Amino acid sequence: MPSSILLLEDDIQLSDTVKQFLEIKGYNVHVAYDGYQAEEIAYEKHIDLMLLDVKVPLMNGFDVLKNVRAEGNETPTIFITSLNSVEDVEKGFSVGCDDYIRKPFSLKELLVRIESLLKRTFGIHSDKILLEEGLFFDTKELILIKDEKKIPLKTKEYTLLSLFLKHPNELINYETINKALWTYDELPSSGSLRTYIKRIRAVIGKEKIETIKNVGYRFVT
Repeated sequence: MPSSILLLEDDIQLSDTVKQFLEIKGYNVHVAYDGYQAEEIAYEKHIDLMLLDVKVPLMNGFDVLKNVRAEGNETPTIFITSLNSVEDVEKGFSVGCDDYIRKPFSLKELLVRIESLLKRTFGIHSDKILLEEGLFFDTKELILIKDEKKIPLKTKEYTLLSLFLKHPNELINYETINKALWTYDELPSSGSLRTYIKRIRAVIGKEKIETIKNVGYRFVT
């Protein structure tokens, strides 16, 4: 499954240009034209990275990120803005952004920043994450590679493994997992979740994913 990006930009022409460019590069882009739409998408969809313009209708980008962070959502975020003051930059980082890009910008620069931030989020500098000797997770091809054998992943298996890799050695509760795996119009399934966990364990090793009874799971590195 391609990485999903939330794009908040009220300039329709710029929004369409960025969306088309990123989709050509293989990303799945969810577009919002005001702060309320962006916040709703951030809560309802699995998003890997947020691109937030600051000066947008109804709720500015600063407040969108502030609200999202207050809910415990740590999705990496880049502010897109025409604001130039040091105070604005400081405010952006104080509410939890990871990077800034100022208008006007080149699409190539935006892509470099996106790819850099996504790789940093996974703690890697290539498309392959080494899980252990002979076992890799290819984030570009969405496959596990074990002893040079390719093992394709289903969409929700990829999403779940990505969530574990973003939070190594941390307890991830069922609420967080359900929010990542299922959209607002899907009913979370504990049976399906157990199947995904079993499938991943069969490849990477049962000991890699600890079950915390009645609470959630922990990915052990």
